[in-house]
Amino acid sequence: MPNKIEDKTQELCATIVAQPEMISIRKRIDTFLGDATSRGQYELVNTKGQTLHQKQHAGQPLSAEEISEFEKHRDALLKNPVARGFLEAQDELHQMQNMIQKYVHKTFELGRVPSEADFKEEGSCGEGCGCHH
Repeated sequence: MPNKIEDKTQELCATIVAQPEMISIRKRIDTFLGDATSRGQYELVNTKGQTLHQKQHAGQPLSAEEISEFEKHRDALLKNPVARGFLEAQDELHQMQNMIQKYVHKTFELGRVPSEADFKEEGSCGEGCGCHH
């Protein structure tokens, strides 16, 4: 039998998917997923980027040719409007998830619904935390 928290969570989820921003995000993601060329470009850039990262992490030098090839593929990916739309949608989705998680986390921490002042008092967690205060 569903309880009040489950009901309200379902309401929150329904509100999220009904937002124009979320509809736009889903449309761009679906467009990307339906475009084999864009997906291939994205996978190639990710694979090449991971290879360079692993090589660098292992202390191996990166050649100018390797870097140039990666940059060429990355630039082509970013010039592709479908792929760029997907990357932007991913970023927007990530920001939305972070905001929701921040509010839920703060609610558990405080034991009440947080106000804007509760977030202003926090300050920054440091670069790379995702909160961007």
